Formats: sequence, structure tokens, C-alpha cells
Amino acid sequence: MLTVYGRKSSYNLQKVMWLVAELGLPHEHIERGGDFGGLDAPTFLAMNPHGRVPVIKDGDTVVWESQAILRYLGAMYGRPQFWAEDAATRSHPDRWLDWNATSLQPDFLNGIFWGWYRTPAEKRNMSAVKAKFTACSRHMMLLDRVIGDKPFLLGAELTLADIAIGTAFHRYFNMEIPRPDVPRVEDWHHRLQERPGYRRHVMLPFAELYGRLAY
Repeated sequence: MLTVYGRKSSYNLQKVMWLVAELGLPHEHIERGGDFGGLDAPTFLAMNPHGRVPVIKDGDTVVWESQAILRYLGAMYGRPQFWAEDAATRSHPDRWLDWNATSLQPDFLNGIFWGWYRTPAEKRNMSAVKAKFTACSRHMMLLDRVIGDKPFLLGAELTLADIAIGTAFHRYFNMEIPRPDVPRVEDWHHRLQERPGYRRHVMLPFAELYGRLAY
């Protein structure tokens, strides 16, 4: 059976659990990190030497890093919807996974969610945070143009691109931060909210993390 390690409040764990739900995979979820600890245990470090979540164990296979886990699960269990046989077709969501990892996630998760939401007010570097607000606004306006009138980012079906990027929407649209007018992205977010896996694993309260730098 697939085993998934990570705390429910982890943004990166939520991506993985949402895909597990979309695939209908039998699994065991073991809470690790945060108040649950266990990241420095020798058995955990043997799976991920970085001591971070999420981690999955699928039989004898261990995978860490959320984007790598998405690709692994898509390839193993999600063909053809989440892993096209044709390399050119597969490259489309793959590009957006890399964009999420190198652009959106650093600016939103690291810059805004950590730099503003999770940092106590007296410790915030507001000049840096304001730059991240601007960067995220540009990202959302780009997504608004790209999605157009499509149900999902790349067309009629949910892909790994929607999962990697869409996990951020729950926090982005439920924080009191400056946001541009992005009606197509908001409509996309509403469609994601209709999916049981998104509701169960992504639409979780996160107020406990406000002003809390420690895991």
C-alpha cells in the first residue's frame, strides 16, 4: 500500500494528497513534521536525507519533493490523464510544474505566505513582501490570460498543472492581501472547489499558522 508522510497543514503535502484522491489510491497517511515531529528520526532520514515532507513510500520505492511525487504518481497510476504517453503532450503540464516550482511557489509560498502571513508583524521585511505581492499579481494576471475560457489550465481535463498551481489558490484567495482582478482564475478556482479531493485535502483552515515561523 502507498504510504504518505506529512502534516495536513503542509502546502506541499496537500498537493500530493489531492492527487492521491483524484486517482482513488488506497493509502495510509502518517502525520510527520510540525507538532507531530519525526523528521529527524533515523528511519525518516533514511527515506529523505533532507528531513522534509512530503515523502511517499510505494512498495520499495521512496520519493520525496512534492513535484517529483506528482510526476511519479501520474506516471505510475494516472495514465493517460495525468501522464500522456506522447512526450510532447506530456511536456505541457510539465512546463507548468516547473514554472510553479521556480516562479509562483517562491513568490507566493516563500515570499507572501512565509514572509508575510507566517512572520510576526514586527519581523516582516515589508519592502521584500511588497515586491512579492507585485510578482504574484503578475503571475495571476498571466494565468488569467492563459486559461481563457478553458475549464482547466490546459483544456477540458484536470492535469498535474492544475494540481501544482491550484493548491495555492485556497490560501491566495483567503488572505487579506492585494490582488488583481482575475475573474478567469477565480472561476477556475471555483471549479477546483467542486472536486472532492480539493475540498478534503486543500480547503483546510490555516489560521493556526499565522505569525508562526516554527513548523
